[in-house]
Amino acid sequence: MMTGFYPRNMCAKLFALAIALIPLSVFASIAAADIEALKSAWPRTDFSKTTVDLAEIFSGGIPRDHIPAIDQPTIGTLAQGADAYDPREPVITVAVNGQIRGYPLTILVWHEIVNDRLGDVPITVTYCPLCSSAVVFDRRVGDRVLDFGVSGNLRFSDLVMYDRQTESWWQQFTGTGIVGEYAGTELAILPVRVEPFGVFAARNPNADVLLRPPGFPRNYGVNPYAGYDTGDSPLFPGIPEPEGIAPLAYVVAVENQAWSLELLKRKKRIETDDLVLTWQTGQLSVLDIAYIKEGRDIGYVTVQRKQDGGLVEVLHDMTFAFAFNAFRPDGTIHQ
Repeated sequence: MMTGFYPRNMCAKLFALAIALIPLSVFASIAAADIEALKSAWPRTDFSKTTVDLAEIFSGGIPRDHIPAIDQPTIGTLAQGADAYDPREPVITVAVNGQIRGYPLTILVWHEIVNDRLGDVPITVTYCPLCSSAVVFDRRVGDRVLDFGVSGNLRFSDLVMYDRQTESWWQQFTGTGIVGEYAGTELAILPVRVEPFGVFAARNPNADVLLRPPGFPRNYGVNPYAGYDTGDSPLFPGIPEPEGIAPLAYVVAVENQAWSLELLKRKKRIETDDLVLTWQTGQLSVLDIAYIKEGRDIGYVTVQRKQDGGLVEVLHDMTFAFAFNAFRPDGTIHQ
């Protein structure tokens, strides 16, 4: 379906129609599945250990690894990145022990997980398109280094990852184990920025960047979720809706506080307590129309904390209001 040739509102309508035509049986709750069938499909997952209600976990209608994680990332120079990416395309900027790397969302929208090593630290870079959530983890747990894949399941429309070592299931939004041996374990989350490639390259002249991986039949540069972030509701059922704001409105989340992107666009800069949030134009949405380079400019946000006379990066995420509300039910959204 070549939604890139339709107006933006038509893209959203076509996306919604396509989802509506999928049989509801595809979106089956894990709790409704036969436990023996689950154990057969996941023989190393300890289903006696859970921290969430299994009824909240839905099959996404695809098997594990159908969305393939990148385990051998192809890393290139900024010059190679400039040839491959539009300067307005968003990248996740990660800095570890002085080494800086950019991970373009135009790749992650197709793969969702990159298992990598940066600054001699094993990391996992993740992006859930259905929540627009970009989170990077230190993938060490105790004396183990975990490798993550896409389980094919979702909770509150958010990616459920699994580790290949124990086949435990993990919530991407929080980095918490929810089923299996590591249920209740929390991965360390690294502070990152999501910013346009051009800004990333100008700020970090010695950085490198993830290049499009060879060997995958993916149409990089195309959004497989055309019209999603202008739709009316998330993809999967059973998600509590936030009050007073559209479920798919972008918000910038810092712990239990969030600010709507529309508020930040109006204010340009917000200072609250010791936090400083700024919004600037120049970044494309990867979840708008089919051809990402033709999509709308949603801008980008920097979140920093005042410390010792300067500013330091703060853990934050630009996600959808429904996701913040689902995973931070006691939180506040400022509009």
